[in-house]
Amino acid sequence: MESWYVPITIVPGVGLLLMSTSNLLGALSNEIKGLITEHFDYENLLQRKLKQLKLINYAMVFLYVSVACFVLSGLIAGLYESTHIMGDDLPVYFSVMGIISCLTALILLILFSFKAVKIKQDQFRR
Repeated sequence: MESWYVPITIVPGVGLLLMSTSNLLGALSNEIKGLITEHFDYENLLQRKLKQLKLINYAMVFLYVSVACFVLSGLIAGLYESTHIMGDDLPVYFSVMGIISCLTALILLILFSFKAVKIKQDQFRR
């Protein structure tokens, strides 16, 4: 595997996703905190936003797993290239796991976005 560094080059892109997702998480947490402190009849809205919070937390976990898989893939491939101790197909498995994990996170973020739009529309209708 001559291009052992390829999986590691994906890490900055996933890092940007993590950064924007953590910003979304912070904004959503502040919004939930505001709803709780107002003590109005926002129980339904609060439950929906807590479900959103769970989605975004799962997405972040999958993004972190993805980064770990890509880094391990590059590290194992680099070690194989210099020592030839391990099998050369192991990095491919970690890369595939990283891709699947990142794809799962993206699907969760898409679901989050659809739900966020629906919640905002319902808020404006009141």
